Amino acid sequence: MSLLLPSTEDIARRVGLGPDSHLLEVALTHSSYAAENGVESNERLEFLGDAVVDLVVADAIIRDHPELDQGTGSLARSRVVNESSLAQAAAELGLGDAVRMGRGERKSNGARRPGLLADAFEAVVAAVYLELGFESARDFVLELLGESLAEAAASPEEVDPKSRLRQWSESRGLGAPTYDVVSQGPSHATEFEATVRVAGLVSGVGRGRSKKAAEVAAAKTAWEGRDDA
Repeated sequence: MSLLLPSTEDIARRVGLGPDSHLLEVALTHSSYAAENGVESNERLEFLGDAVVDLVVADAIIRDHPELDQGTGSLARSRVVNESSLAQAAAELGLGDAVRMGRGERKSNGARRPGLLADAFEAVVAAVYLELGFESARDFVLELLGESLAEAAASPEEVDPKSRLRQWSESRGLGAPTYDVVSQGPSHATEFEATVRVAGLVSGVGRGRSKKAAEVAAAKTAWEGRDDA
């Protein structure tokens, strides 16, 4: 019998692995759970997945964006391969609800911690790579990060609106912005609307064809309407 949590079945289908995949099980096992239960954690897979994600993004930049040189290509890659971006991809997959973690980590809301989510995403990428090969891993990574890469390649030297708003907010002691996203419309033409709050107050609303695009639009609106007085 598989030890996978029921919520991982959808993830297994999404990434193309079987519901009884041992590697996926390991990929979704945080070190805190491993220590409490004497099983293998996802740390080794995260190490491999980090390299695979970096290679996929660099390969896509070279193949699809000849306008970028080494410097701008590095900037674009850094905007895509970072904790925040990978955590967003993990959240879209629902990994926070699927990762097995220890009691303390779970109580401290580890399922929403960006570092844990980013590591889990990289570990899942490694599981796909080891079971299905590089092409499948590349397709999976680009499905989740392709839009971010396109945005970064279009303006590699510009700080993305979400990062810019977060830096501004945190520098003023207001904490990190929070986002609420709702969807509407049929599945083949879903539109997302995001609301961003700074210090608990609504600062911007944006729409897009994906959660990330809506959040970026909301952050841009909030940034443009900020009060620097």
